[in-house]
Amino acid sequence: LKAVILIGGPQKGTRFRPLSFEVPKPLFPVAGVPMVQHHIEACAKVPGMKEILLMGFYQPNEALSRFLVSAQQEFKIPIRYLQEYAALGTGGGIYHFRDQILSGGAEAFFVLNADVCSEFPLQEMLEFRQQHGDVHSFVILGTTANRTQALNYGCIVANADTQEVQHYVEKPSTFVSEIINCGIYLFTPAIFQHIGEVFQRNQQELALEESSNGWQRAEVIRLEQDVFTALAGSGKLYVYKTDGFWSQIKSAGSAIYASRLYLNQYSKSHPERLAQNKPGGPVIRGNVYIHPTASIDSTAVLGPNVSIGEGVTVGAGVRVRESIVLHGASLHDHTCVLNTIVGWDSTIGRWARVEGTPSDPNPNDPYAKIDSETLFRDGRLTPSITILGCSVTIPAEVVILNSIVLPHKELSRSYKNQIIL
Repeated sequence: LKAVILIGGPQKGTRFRPLSFEVPKPLFPVAGVPMVQHHIEACAKVPGMKEILLMGFYQPNEALSRFLVSAQQEFKIPIRYLQEYAALGTGGGIYHFRDQILSGGAEAFFVLNADVCSEFPLQEMLEFRQQHGDVHSFVILGTTANRTQALNYGCIVANADTQEVQHYVEKPSTFVSEIINCGIYLFTPAIFQHIGEVFQRNQQELALEESSNGWQRAEVIRLEQDVFTALAGSGKLYVYKTDGFWSQIKSAGSAIYASRLYLNQYSKSHPERLAQNKPGGPVIRGNVYIHPTASIDSTAVLGPNVSIGEGVTVGAGVRVRESIVLHGASLHDHTCVLNTIVGWDSTIGRWARVEGTPSDPNPNDPYAKIDSETLFRDGRLTPSITILGCSVTIPAEVVILNSIVLPHKELSRSYKNQIIL
């Protein structure tokens, strides 16, 4: 068994700015560890997993190399980064590196998108394939969404008895199905034959269109639209439906929601990562992650759903809720931080209040997903999580509401509903 994690590249992640300026999005900390570490941990737990490949078109940089070395040591499994020469789509990358994936005689491999958070029921997908499909069938992880939100995802129509996928549509314009694609797949080497057919078809179409001035590439292949749509109804594609948590991490607001889902799971999977109330320590409410190097005053109140990074300083009487505070940030006495991501090395002055609007799914609908909102609606900034980029300084006694502050800014007054460039 192998696993491939698709981490994308720098041209995307625009909805994740200004946070993606400082660190590749897959390394952004969610619930205290880099987003993609949750994927690696899930893959490393599967018996028989021989190698994990990260695939994308980020330039190999120091942060990525350092992360790979530490993850290999922690999970005792070979982890490599394969860099695409251009954005090749979800199918093009794995087709381009098919020799690397199949080396060592891989019988099956998982493909996971890095921008989802999930319980990753990989073992269950393997067992499901043994029970349902034949050894050459492919499995998509699916989950249930509500009728209106299903239109934003890939929709799957499956046979109720066998779970065979009969119809697949990516982001349909009308309602097709409540079962949506989670971006987590189990393939066998046979998938490359199907991707290869798409590749050849692309080449032929490009040969016919000489006027395409060379911008399109035959190697750009999308698993969802190009491969699954064609495979549906052929008896080779099955869906495994999960009831576990799942969410996309497209925007910074969804990172706070994903952090909540993972922190909630820690009570079962990593109780040692959750902070406890101790005599002389801060007041902890609900699930809170605190990095061991952070210094927190005993009169501070943290939680629920708070993640405090490396070397963070939290002063007296500080209140933090539903927020991610990144490494090196400093919250001075009596600040209040709600629904906010505080960037690296930022400082919030005394008695300041920094607050955003949660963009949570509807709590009364068990199948609701988080909306990946556009930044603006009717020319106005959509109220959402407040984001402070790295090295932002907020003065004492000001209020920052529903705003995005780009890196290296020193504010002098209060702001509301603004992007501060």
